Amino acid sequence: MGAGSPAVSTTVASSAEKFTAPEAFPAPTEAAPTTTAASGSCKDFIDASDVCVFYGKYKAIHSVSMQIPQFSSVAMIGPSGCGKSTFLRSINRLNDLIPGCHVEGKLCIGGENVYADGIDMVSLRRRVGLVFQKPNPFPKSIYDNVAFGPRLQGIRSRARLDPIVEESLRHSALWEEVKDRLHQSALGLSGGQQQRLCIARALATRPEVLLMDEPCSALDPIATAKVEDLIDALKREYTIVIVTHNLQQAARVSDKTAFFYMGKLVEYAATTEMFTNPAQKQTEDYITGRFG
Repeated sequence: MGAGSPAVSTTVASSAEKFTAPEAFPAPTEAAPTTTAASGSCKDFIDASDVCVFYGKYKAIHSVSMQIPQFSSVAMIGPSGCGKSTFLRSINRLNDLIPGCHVEGKLCIGGENVYADGIDMVSLRRRVGLVFQKPNPFPKSIYDNVAFGPRLQGIRSRARLDPIVEESLRHSALWEEVKDRLHQSALGLSGGQQQRLCIARALATRPEVLLMDEPCSALDPIATAKVEDLIDALKREYTIVIVTHNLQQAARVSDKTAFFYMGKLVEYAATTEMFTNPAQKQTEDYITGRFG
């Protein structure tokens, strides 16, 4: 990057209360080096090899290969319509719900190709949670929102549900704010609280991977900082992939960053390296604001 390029700040707003990870979280695992995917065995915890996504005849994703280590956070950046959200949704096969969409290539999670014939979709969605751009709590109580997934898995007794609800709310940094009104409507929470509730709801099914599609785009700076602190803590126990248009946010929360442009993965590198010394001219132009 040129000497005149603006630096990307990695400072989280100091006005937000810092979230501290519960002691029960295991220690962070050092990220493994990234290698190019091959047609053989899976290379890392999440391993995409020549993934292409089509909407009918339109090719939205062009032969993307990338590996994501377990217990790490990866940010996907790029201009609107570049394919980052499409690729994110391919990880848990949510694109399958779109008529005419099909995927080519291989995408493994924990050594299992999620596009193999006979894959259990219920099990996959349980392993890979998704938090959407806008908070979408169910019109139920706070408790029932978090207990929704475990109940679908057959857990019915309060003796089993209560600790799951509390643990999930604690891990989403929301417990202290709602513990005295668990049976009130979730719709009465603020936008930031609703988004953390949606994170708690996703965590309640004990996923291995947490996908986040622009989770802070509808939040104010204080709520955004709380979610960012939460991401930093959760990657000790989960593998997190986040789509964001906020370059400062990508710099703050991710270990690695992937830059997408026109359906192609242009660059994928350690976040510090990408923002200080990008390998591709397109990457430099994007992060310095020359286009986007």
